[in-house]
Amino acid sequence: MRTLGISLVVTAAMILGGPSLADAPASTGVPDQVDKTRGEAGLGVQVSSLPNGRVPRPSRARGTYTARVPFMTAVRRRPGRKPVVWRASGTSRWSATAQRLMVLTSRSVRGRMWLKVRLPVRPNGTAGWIPRDRVELSLSRHFILVDLSQRHLSLLGDGRLLARFRVVIGASSTPTPRGLFAIYDRVRQRNPRGFTGPMVLPLTAHSRHLRRYDGGPGLVALHGRGGASLIDPLGSAKSHGCLRMNNSRVRALAKIMKGTAVRIRR
Repeated sequence: MRTLGISLVVTAAMILGGPSLADAPASTGVPDQVDKTRGEAGLGVQVSSLPNGRVPRPSRARGTYTARVPFMTAVRRRPGRKPVVWRASGTSRWSATAQRLMVLTSRSVRGRMWLKVRLPVRPNGTAGWIPRDRVELSLSRHFILVDLSQRHLSLLGDGRLLARFRVVIGASSTPTPRGLFAIYDRVRQRNPRGFTGPMVLPLTAHSRHLRRYDGGPGLVALHGRGGASLIDPLGSAKSHGCLRMNNSRVRALAKIMKGTAVRIRR
């Protein structure tokens, strides 16, 4: 399924998008303050306000710290002058909007702070280190938890449950991968009534069973429902790995800051 030159792990119909998409859709009532300049729910953070001066790991209680990358920056295997594992550009790959990565932890090396960030590459769980002084650090108050056994998604804000709803998960032959991922991008669809609904939210997750899919990298995403995808009821296991939900739900999730943690567990 091609969108902006890539393929997501969905089950049918074309995903349509364009490079001039807005960074976020119209307001959907997400219970948080929204930064109008970026169209995202979150809060800018000063290093001095961090616990012990360090960035804590994403958690349901605290939310997720994210790093906005304003220009091309090398992400290294370890803090300091180590091999480059990825090059982060100033924009995410498909919507061409601000690049924002989930921060896992931080470390000070020779007086310089480094951030460990989750990368949108294979294998799942790949991470690298980026200098703190090369990014804009922000706090997303949110955390998303997906329970595959219950087949539902929970949205938390400031440690409180804001919403819980049923989703379609991956089929037994193409299961949804488990792990700690992040919302990597968001792509508004030209046809909001199409197979994927109005919005696709690619994650930093790839299918472990589909190395390639319809010419793309087997990327896993959150997305809406429409057309043929309505045949599969919420709470079923029918997708190629993506998580499908009602369109009102994916519109609300699209207001959350990119880089927000998504924990998928059994």
